[in-house]
Amino acid sequence: MAIPDYQTCMLPFLRFLEDCEEHSLREAEESLGEYFQLSATERAELLASGQQRVFKNRIGWARTYLKKACLIEAPKRGVFKITDRGLKVLSTNPLRIDGKFLEQFPEFMEFREISKKPNENTLASEPALNMSATVTPEEEIERAYQGLREQLAQELITVILSCSPAFFEQLVVDVLVKMGYGGSRRDAGERIGQTGDGGIDGIIKEDRLGLDTIFIQAKRWQGSVGRPEIQKFVGALQGQRAKKGVFITTSTFTADATDYATRIDTKVVLIDGKALSALMIDFDVGVSASASYVVKRVDSDYFEEG
Repeated sequence: MAIPDYQTCMLPFLRFLEDCEEHSLREAEESLGEYFQLSATERAELLASGQQRVFKNRIGWARTYLKKACLIEAPKRGVFKITDRGLKVLSTNPLRIDGKFLEQFPEFMEFREISKKPNENTLASEPALNMSATVTPEEEIERAYQGLREQLAQELITVILSCSPAFFEQLVVDVLVKMGYGGSRRDAGERIGQTGDGGIDGIIKEDRLGLDTIFIQAKRWQGSVGRPEIQKFVGALQGQRAKKGVFITTSTFTADATDYATRIDTKVVLIDGKALSALMIDFDVGVSASASYVVKRVDSDYFEEG
């Protein structure tokens, strides 16, 4: 099944603590993973940032909201147990516990109001609550980030298409240099870009010592690049006695072109417009930082008393 949202995790989380014993978040994650019959792959799935597991993040927020409603408590660092209020709630056999359900408790309402109106005394980690939300605050941030990134990628392709072919050829060399091929731009790459180049638009050293060379083909196309174009490039590589090549385009590759590139002895990497824009963003080619936001968590090691 799909990974449940954090509100769906609330009731199973509270039932897990019904034994009135102290439990860690890791124990809850293991128990609820079995309850929801999640596969190992689903349990290991990461947020887009790659910094935390999705399921762990959702279990963590379920715990936070239950604690704000005083249904569970933390008697000491790293462990939790159910409260008398929590036991009373379970005795009513609720079908679901979510944000709307928790509104009956004044402590939770106070937390929600504070979250709605942040001020200088409000903790940065306390998110504004959306009772209809099914994603955690971290997931909302990452969705917004991915949306901005996709918009930027589209803008990059539009700008690239308005540039000259010569500029595009140099751009792809710059990207590969930023990725670590050859060292400096001056020493690592050179643009050929002249008539009679045999389908080769650039050459770049694979490493600082120049032990091997990678040949580049750069195409600012609107339509998909098909197999014939890849075959021409491979022929140009063979004319140079080259073993490695990178074919970069602002558009896409047909399935036939991609299949052909995987079945030939010559190593040819295909980079379409989506992949190119992603590399430009990741390696800061043609983009600059507009704003930076740091999401912080409590450093539990700091508060551990020796």
